[in-house]
Amino acid sequence: MPPFAGSKPISNGFHHNSNSNIITLDVGGQIFQTTKQTLSLAGSKSILSNISNSDHVIPFIDRDPEIFSILLSLLRTGNLPSKAKAFNIQDLVFESQYYGIENLLINSQSNPAQFDAFNLEKSSVLPLSGRDAPSAVSTTPYGSVHVAHGSKITSFDWSLQRKCTILTQFTAIDSLLALSPNMAAAGATDFSGLQIVDLDKGFVKETLNWENVTKSGSTVQAIGASHEHLFTSFESSRRNSNCIMVYDLNDSLRPVTKIGHYEIFGADLDSAIPSTKLQWISSHNLLMASGSHSGPFGVSGNIKLWDIRSDNVVWEIKEKVDCFADVTASNELYSMFKVGVSTGELFFADLRYMDSDKSWICLGDGRKVVNGKKEGYGCTIESHGNQVFCSKGGNIELWSEVMLGSLEKKENSLPERVFRKNLMGRVKDMGGSRINDFVFGGNKMFIARKDQQSVEVWSPVRVF
Repeated sequence: MPPFAGSKPISNGFHHNSNSNIITLDVGGQIFQTTKQTLSLAGSKSILSNISNSDHVIPFIDRDPEIFSILLSLLRTGNLPSKAKAFNIQDLVFESQYYGIENLLINSQSNPAQFDAFNLEKSSVLPLSGRDAPSAVSTTPYGSVHVAHGSKITSFDWSLQRKCTILTQFTAIDSLLALSPNMAAAGATDFSGLQIVDLDKGFVKETLNWENVTKSGSTVQAIGASHEHLFTSFESSRRNSNCIMVYDLNDSLRPVTKIGHYEIFGADLDSAIPSTKLQWISSHNLLMASGSHSGPFGVSGNIKLWDIRSDNVVWEIKEKVDCFADVTASNELYSMFKVGVSTGELFFADLRYMDSDKSWICLGDGRKVVNGKKEGYGCTIESHGNQVFCSKGGNIELWSEVMLGSLEKKENSLPERVFRKNLMGRVKDMGGSRINDFVFGGNKMFIARKDQQSVEVWSPVRVF
């Protein structure tokens, strides 16, 4: 179908000059005038770039003129006008797709650069079908959301209006990573193989396995990714070997290398711990792999920073005292952060001084464990931009670095770094059941809570 339903002779005082920069067009019977430069911002694939420069006709587009006026403002300023609040976002999405400028709408509403942690509040809830609470949530950079709940995966588009739910082969999904708005990698600790799932068509596109020595199945303990590679932590079904496989994201998931391969012999507990969290640290080109387990003498674990090119560990921290409940790395802050499982305190380790004997520095008051209670049990921690987020029960703490006037390095010590804590959200948004997972996509934060069959959406206070 041609983009223009017809044309009208120029009249009513509109004079079009072939040398003029002014473009006149008729949308649904309403006359609009704009410039060639404004229409060029729609991109070469947009029908708006094909507007005729004829001296004799005004192009006629048989579409809604009110919504077109909103999208024309978007072209002119890069933002939606305040009157866009009166329209359903899905109507704006459909029309932007017709004109071929949905990418501009996405950028105005879900640009990661517009993320402002201090300006977020609970804005809506994404309901899930069935009785299962979310076990894993993953997002794309511009805010598409994939949610694993029970044996199902529900996917929402960037506008959070359209969703689809598919049934997987897993009894329950423990690891989920969004590869694109319509593709995800999923794995389980009791089902062999990493599955690449097409969420639009509802089928498994590919299954990746690790061929271990015992020829048993390979269950997935964690998934991570960089711009070039997909990382998967596998453990043999017999739990006597584990490794991290590296796949090429740009070459049909071709296996690239294998790192951290451990065969377990006797009581070698350190090698028995598979990596349960994988995170790429782009500032150092290193892969952070962490894992822990609970034994008769408490919780112990290890954190390793891998150079995947040489298959070498460049830094390792063995956790014996106040082991991490969760750990994350920040590229912008050049640091790793952990929440202690015993104290619930936040600690950081400066990645700029990996050779230093001093590793973890406590950001709290360093309180002692009371009656052996694990204050940090169930806490999760993530970094986003230059801030760190830590869930404590039903709340989220926001930690930011305070820039001091002078950072003088004392002899035989590291420069002092100061972090300050804030609680996120309005009073009515705080509390509730324990937070199991939270992730960031576009300019939003998504929260999953224990025993709730939904995902909370935290958005900027002003959307338009």
